Amino acid sequence: LHLIGPLGFSIEEKQVKRAGLDYWDMLDLRYYNSYNEFLEKNPDAKIYYLTTKSEKKYSEIEYPKNDCFIMFGKETAGIPEKILNQNRDNCVRIPMLNSERARSLNLSNSVSIVVYEVLRQHNYPNMK
Repeated sequence: LHLIGPLGFSIEEKQVKRAGLDYWDMLDLRYYNSYNEFLEKNPDAKIYYLTTKSEKKYSEIEYPKNDCFIMFGKETAGIPEKILNQNRDNCVRIPMLNSERARSLNLSNSVSIVVYEVLRQHNYPNMK
């Protein structure tokens, strides 16, 4: 899990710790102060950007096995427009109900949907 700051929460908060149950010791957590720091430390990374503003569906991508990052934005605002504009070819979306009232999905649901697609494509490595 790579987190890019500033975060709208502290990973030390009780609710966050509880949400992770007793899996925290299995997590490879990395924190970056900014998107630029993330790019500097992962210069060759293949990054896909989840947004409601893409025509390409997340399921149309063949995800590489190594050094593949999937970026999700803040639940309230998404990924900054500047970042999306610089990376249009790697933007993907999750299909949603065609309704003005359904603007986006819950962040944790979105992560689950896309991560399990990547795992499915790679035959669920290290899973039973």
